[in-house]
Amino acid sequence: MSSSTAANQVRASHILIKHQGSRRKASWKDPEGRVISNTTRDIAVSQLKALRDDIVSGKAKFDEVASRYSDCSSAKRGGDLGPFGRGQMQKPFEDATYSLKVGEISDIVDTDSGVHIIMRTG
Repeated sequence: MSSSTAANQVRASHILIKHQGSRRKASWKDPEGRVISNTTRDIAVSQLKALRDDIVSGKAKFDEVASRYSDCSSAKRGGDLGPFGRGQMQKPFEDATYSLKVGEISDIVDTDSGVHIIMRTG
């Protein structure tokens, strides 16, 4: 990888909560999609806000919450997505990640996958 490519990359971890409007209504936690199909966006957002509050207040660690609650397969890595550049993620996710400073946690971000909170790690 050239240094210019690496310089333009970010690294992030996230927590994804899927809902009825998600493009794929199944996850490692819910392979049949039964819970996801019954979860409205509003419910997903309120769950995610509560998790974010616990992280920001210091009651919980981001990676532990991601491992337990995220619908993304990155949960097994504490939500870590590794490094990525522009054009590799859905636009709202990418824009939110690039706007964060390292260590900052986003507000709720909507994508076709569901609702996320993102922590920029690099």
